[in-house]
Amino acid sequence: MSYQDTIDYLYSRLPMFSRIGAAAIKNNLDNTLSICEFLGNPEKKFKTIHIAGTNGKGSTSHMLASIFQEAGYKTGLYTSPHLYDFRERIKVNGQMCSQDFVIEFTNRLKKKIDEIDPSFFELTVGMAIEYFAQQKCDIAIIETGLGGRLDSTNVISPELSIITNIGWDHMALLGSTLAEIAGEKAGIIKTDTPIIIGEALEETKPIFNNKAKEQNASLYFAEEYLDNISFQNNWQTAQFEFVQKKIHLLDAPIFTKTFTIESDLPGKYQAKNLKSVLVATQLLSDMGWKLKSAQIKKGILQTKANTGLMGRWETLSQNPRVVLDVAHNEHGIKAMLDQLSSMSYEALHIITGMVKDKDVDAVLTLLPTKAQYYFTQSHIPRALAASELQLKAEKFGLEGNLFENVNDAIEVAKKNANNKDLILVIGSVFLVAEVKR
Repeated sequence: MSYQDTIDYLYSRLPMFSRIGAAAIKNNLDNTLSICEFLGNPEKKFKTIHIAGTNGKGSTSHMLASIFQEAGYKTGLYTSPHLYDFRERIKVNGQMCSQDFVIEFTNRLKKKIDEIDPSFFELTVGMAIEYFAQQKCDIAIIETGLGGRLDSTNVISPELSIITNIGWDHMALLGSTLAEIAGEKAGIIKTDTPIIIGEALEETKPIFNNKAKEQNASLYFAEEYLDNISFQNNWQTAQFEFVQKKIHLLDAPIFTKTFTIESDLPGKYQAKNLKSVLVATQLLSDMGWKLKSAQIKKGILQTKANTGLMGRWETLSQNPRVVLDVAHNEHGIKAMLDQLSSMSYEALHIITGMVKDKDVDAVLTLLPTKAQYYFTQSHIPRALAASELQLKAEKFGLEGNLFENVNDAIEVAKKNANNKDLILVIGSVFLVAEVKR
């Protein structure tokens, strides 16, 4: 099979959550464990860091991968979903795995696929783990798909784990309360393994405390260690000033009491992800990983260049400015709006499309009425019809026209906007994925 034949086979043969939703989810780790056993348990051949959370886990994963690359470690990175190329999910030192590897792996697993009928995600996790083992990675940053306890990535034994935050998303699968959702994500907490919590709420903190105690895992709430005391940004970079609060609890602090971090991820919301990243680097340094402050700072500043991260408050073009952001749930939209409040522009044009299984009303009620809207949809079965989105939006005072695809919407928005306006594309990872670059 050619590479395209292989990708077509994977998409058509294996149930895929990003396309069909909950029907693709398996409620156990049996298939992933079976794939790992078939491959000779490659997950035991390299070190890992495991990252879960409702929002921010992608940015957190990419920042950590960039830091390890700058420190000279051969670094694997597994994330999902991809935007343009399936191989974005599996990278080593910022380079996607080869097409030949995808072909070879799929051919080798065909009989196993027929035997156990895995989901797309289960097979992809096995593919990533095998690639990192073959490449002899020193460490791999592994991002969960959704949840944690039953997520296919939860077959690893990491150096440490991070849960970025808990918000309202995937409630049909993870639970109807924040405590229930936190319980699922806390499933990545392993025995005697440090766990960092990026943001904790009154409802979720006891869940993490209890799970960590049960697993004898050292628990670190990042907000107890660092405060972000100032923020400055432009459209391309941001500068964050932090002050350490619990410096005395760490063996050999990497940074001074007060220090500045520059990032090529200009979102104001990245301050929260950075707290988790910086606490993680301190703990990893204490564990023997050679991470110097200069390498950490450079890794954060070079995240996009080192890892190829896209879609996080990303400027696509200027005059008028077009910005892409994968914000797609209540928590993410609030963070995006906070970012928007720090930027300077004249009129606002919002291009949006969503998927059926999100809490669409919760997002729409947050969006500003003083904006011109362009309603569209991605071309996957999960997509909410643009016409239905438009009708829902009208109830919240959001008015705009319909477009067959996101690129048509962008072209019309550019014609409608002046050079000082802002065109924002949000609402679905899959919508951003269809934007032509």
